[in-house]
Amino acid sequence: MAEGLRFELLGPLRALRGGTEIPLGPPRQRAVLAVLLLQEGRPMPYDALVSAVWGGEPPSHVRNLAQKYISGLRRAFAAADGGASAPELVWTGSGYRLENAAIDDLAERRTLLRAALAARESGDLRRAGALAKEAEELWRGEFAEGLTGPYLAGERRRWAEKRLMVLETRLEGDLELGRYHECLPELTRQVVEHPLRERLVGLLMLALYRSGRPSDALLAYEEARGRIAEEMGSEPGPALRELHGRILRQDPSLLPASALAS
Repeated sequence: MAEGLRFELLGPLRALRGGTEIPLGPPRQRAVLAVLLLQEGRPMPYDALVSAVWGGEPPSHVRNLAQKYISGLRRAFAAADGGASAPELVWTGSGYRLENAAIDDLAERRTLLRAALAARESGDLRRAGALAKEAEELWRGEFAEGLTGPYLAGERRRWAEKRLMVLETRLEGDLELGRYHECLPELTRQVVEHPLRERLVGLLMLALYRSGRPSDALLAYEEARGRIAEEMGSEPGPALRELHGRILRQDPSLLPASALAS
C-alpha cells in the first residue's frame, strides 16, 4: 500500500513522503494548501477561501489565481505518487474540500498533550512534563511560518498563545517537582521575550524565591510592574500582586514541600 503524504504546520509548511520533502509551489499556493488543511476535511466555500488567503481586497483576477493554485496543488500531489492514498482537492459545488490529508504534527501534538494532561491529573508530574516537552519539540518555528493572509495570521497568533500556555504549565509542573534552579535560565529567557506575560513573571519570581534569592524575586516584580505601567498604564493583575505580597511576608507555603519538612 502506498504511503500517504505527511503534512506539517508547526513551523514552515512541509509535505513529506518517506522523509523526503515534496515541492508545493509558490508561497500563495502553499497558503491555499495551509488554509484547506486547517479545515480538517470540511468543504470551504470559494469566497471564504479567497477572503482567507487574499483578504478583503483581492486582485481583480483572483479567480484565475485561485484556479491556478488549485491546479498546481493537484499536480504536486500527483507528482508525489501517493496512489490511492494521495490527497485530493475536490470541488463540492460550493467550495473546495481537501481529502486524504491531515496535519500530522498537529495531531501528534494533540495526542501528546492529552496524555500529558492525563498524567498530570493522576499526579505523575514527571511523565506529564516529559510528554509536554516532547510536544514542544515538534515545533520547528512559528505556526505556518512565512505564509501570508489574514486567516493564517490569526491562526499564527492563536497557536502562539496555545504554545505559551503549554510551556507555562510545563514550567509550573517543574517548579512543583523542585526543579527551580533548572527552570531559571528558561524562565529568564521567556520573560525577556514576553515581558508583559504575568504568569511567566510569577513563575520566575517563585523560582528565584525558592532558589534562595528573595531580593531578586522582588526585583523581578518591580521590573514587571514598571513595564506594565509604561506599556499598559495599569498595575499588575491580582495574582501577581498576591504573590508579591506573599514573598514580602516570606509566606512558608511558597517553599517546596521538601524544605518545609526539613
